[in-house]
Amino acid sequence: MSAKSWAIDIDRDDITQAHLVEDADAPLAPGQVRVHLDSYAMTANNITYAVFGKPAGLFGNDQGYWDFFAERDTPGRLPVWGFATVTESAAEGVSVGDRFYGYYPMAEGAVLTVGKAGPGGFTDVTPRRTTLPPIYNNYQRIEALPDYRAADHDYWPVFRPLFLTGWLIADQFEDEGDYGVQQILIASASSKTAIGLGFALKLRTERPETIGLTSAANVDALAAQSIYDRVISYDQIMTLNATTPAALVDMAGNGAVTRTVHSHFGGQLQASIVVGKSHWDAQADGEGLPGPERQGFFAPGRSQKRIADWGGAAFGQKIAEAWLAFMDVAPRLTSVDKRRGGEAALAAYGEMLSGQADPAKGIVVVP
Repeated sequence: MSAKSWAIDIDRDDITQAHLVEDADAPLAPGQVRVHLDSYAMTANNITYAVFGKPAGLFGNDQGYWDFFAERDTPGRLPVWGFATVTESAAEGVSVGDRFYGYYPMAEGAVLTVGKAGPGGFTDVTPRRTTLPPIYNNYQRIEALPDYRAADHDYWPVFRPLFLTGWLIADQFEDEGDYGVQQILIASASSKTAIGLGFALKLRTERPETIGLTSAANVDALAAQSIYDRVISYDQIMTLNATTPAALVDMAGNGAVTRTVHSHFGGQLQASIVVGKSHWDAQADGEGLPGPERQGFFAPGRSQKRIADWGGAAFGQKIAEAWLAFMDVAPRLTSVDKRRGGEAALAAYGEMLSGQADPAKGIVVVP
């Protein structure tokens, strides 16, 4: 009799409809491995994956985030970042007991197709995944991660992908001469991607002023973290000097905030960058905005550019240095909130989707 494990199915057309289901473990095909998820994070980034689950042009083809772990005629399986242990292997170069950090479905287990296995890990070569961004298909052996420290284990799934995105945004600003601005406004500043951006910018000796925008209730706590030069509430945006050249980085896709900033700064707003869509139910409100056209930021594309510019080794070294510096302060920024089991996983998804999750905590699910 096949073993069974839990998974969470999500309606591709209505992401509020999510259900805990039982999965039967089908026999492995040659080249496949079965893994058990040890832990994964649930963050606002995962809600962005759900929002863009269906094809949205992000990948330059007709694929979306649902295509990583589900066939087109089946419910969506939400991608998450985490750690997993191999429980069964029909692939050369990967053994039972091997542990990997990478991209998994929101489930108790997963089946992956191994390609290019080596000391550092492997690439998933499931056919539908080969035309998706490579950064999502790499599985890294924990022992081979140059910047992994056991003390940071729980912070890897919570912060690593989000910190990388924030670091890449900061790199783009530096690469573009900061778009000629003197202040960078970062909306949803309590989000983990925003914190990564703020931290990465702070590492520079010369840079624009960083201003975190957040809800009034979060201002004091966020200011105390000293990630940004200033923290203000959304209702204080109009108090900013509108004659000072500025850029907006919007982490949540909140149309009302975007309109306020664009209207206030007008032609002095030099760049308006949209990163995420965690405010998935907020009106986009992007028609007729004064100032620059909004531009999307896609971390995998930026990663591929920098790997091409610098080479993979140099890219990895730069990330490692910034990551280890960030890990020295991460525990004071966010505490880890562990949840266990399928019901808790489903509840965590609902909590994040509804916007009720505490930004000062990092949710880690232990299946």
